[in-house]
Amino acid sequence: MLYTELLRLWDEAVKAVDERDWQGALAKLNDIFEPTARTLFVTAAAHLALGQLRPAIQALDQTIAKDERLAVGFFQRAGVLLLANRLEEALADCIWAQKHMRENAVIDYRQLGLRYKLYSWQVLYNAAAVHARMGHWDKAQDILLAAAEEKGAARAGPLEAALDSVSRGEALTPLLVPEGEVFRPRKEEVEQLKQRDFLGKAKVITSMIPNDDFAGFDPLRGQKPGFYEPKAEGQESRYMRLTNPYEARAPGELSVPAGGLVFVFGEADANGMVTVIFDGKRGLLPLRLLEPADPKKNKKDERGKKRKDSVPNGIPLPPELKPPTRPQTPSNPPEAPPSYVTATQQLPPPAQYAARAASPSDLELASPTSDDPGSVVVKVHYRYTVALRVPLGIPYGKLQQKIAHKLGQPESQLRLRYKQHGSQALTPLDGTEGLESLAEVAEAGRATLWCQNEDPLVNRTILYQMVALYDYVAQGPEDLEFSEGETIDILSEVNEEWLEGHAAGNIGIFPRCFAYRDGEEAQEAHQATVL
Repeated sequence: MLYTELLRLWDEAVKAVDERDWQGALAKLNDIFEPTARTLFVTAAAHLALGQLRPAIQALDQTIAKDERLAVGFFQRAGVLLLANRLEEALADCIWAQKHMRENAVIDYRQLGLRYKLYSWQVLYNAAAVHARMGHWDKAQDILLAAAEEKGAARAGPLEAALDSVSRGEALTPLLVPEGEVFRPRKEEVEQLKQRDFLGKAKVITSMIPNDDFAGFDPLRGQKPGFYEPKAEGQESRYMRLTNPYEARAPGELSVPAGGLVFVFGEADANGMVTVIFDGKRGLLPLRLLEPADPKKNKKDERGKKRKDSVPNGIPLPPELKPPTRPQTPSNPPEAPPSYVTATQQLPPPAQYAARAASPSDLELASPTSDDPGSVVVKVHYRYTVALRVPLGIPYGKLQQKIAHKLGQPESQLRLRYKQHGSQALTPLDGTEGLESLAEVAEAGRATLWCQNEDPLVNRTILYQMVALYDYVAQGPEDLEFSEGETIDILSEVNEEWLEGHAAGNIGIFPRCFAYRDGEEAQEAHQATVL
């Protein structure tokens, strides 16, 4: 039998038990031709609720045969046997239940699906009830007194009443698992029985149309840089704004709030309805409610501050000004072409970069684990990460020389930077104060630096720095390409919308709206591009 089918029938039987539909529960349980100890316990509970002692005992026999160490099974069968006046068998089950308690004061069966706690004093109570039925009153009283010394909740009241009954020579009613408390299947497994569509529904992963939810097939159309503006073949296309709110009244129409920006395809039909795109959906709107609108027009936010490069959705529009050519910078004279001799003869490496044996001072410098209170552990991020220990008051030039030697790069082309607390920009390290200007040196006795190859920055001044808000792909040879989160050194402001910057060893121009100053909030800069 499949386990899923067993779970389904078991769960339906438990639901019938909750509704006190005992016959319905038995009908479901009888369909299980490979029952388990827990499903058989449910069968016994249903028979017991119907007053059918013999079938209940038979179901409990099968339960114990499936799980010979189920203490609650022996406890329940002892109580049912006591009701059937089979005293010797009931006493034996009390002994087995006490044995399988394993000297525990209580066993919680909730992990197995039964919301019931079996206490050792309850097992002793049933044993005393058996002896009382046999007429062994002294033995019953001794067992009840022993049960009173056991640990467990709510034992004082039942045991005191039982002692009074035994003293008066009255028989005791056996304890049983409460009616309706049965073993239940795990909720997580039952939830897995529901049908699931693992293939899912087709959805748009990427589209040139903003907020596109069309999952069918459509031929690709040309895409202009920045925000995509749909085009209709042979027809004029334009943006328009809705003057009043409109609720869809017929199939194919759209519901658009007042002020909604829509893109209009062609002219209106005989009913005055025109086809538009709004929020990625295509439908019909009355032409009389539309007025011309310019999506590139600057808007104002709630505080009255102008926002540039505003579009309904998507990344910023490219600047309207034509990109200028790269500003002219002094270029180094071209090197003379190598002669035949120099091209074929292997020259020795320059003296300043020649490999040499590590001196004791270098070994001490390269060991970041040395314990020297007057030194600082410096971690340097380059194409890879290195660590070294240097004196706290080391001059900037000496520190740059040490790091260049460690990286095997010429020191004239390396520049050291660091990140201030709460900032993403890489700030050049102060050449006068050196490491002593870093706050983390005073706090933790260590510093983290970033080393960049900045050969193109010879004789150039960095005005300020910005952090990339989006990825920017170069549109021409003079553009500067960068990734989101990258630090850009601003070398000049070409015009209102274009900047000249340096990043990753390259110099070029890029739109100002693709980056933000470290002083302004990144979220605010992002909102400026989508409002």
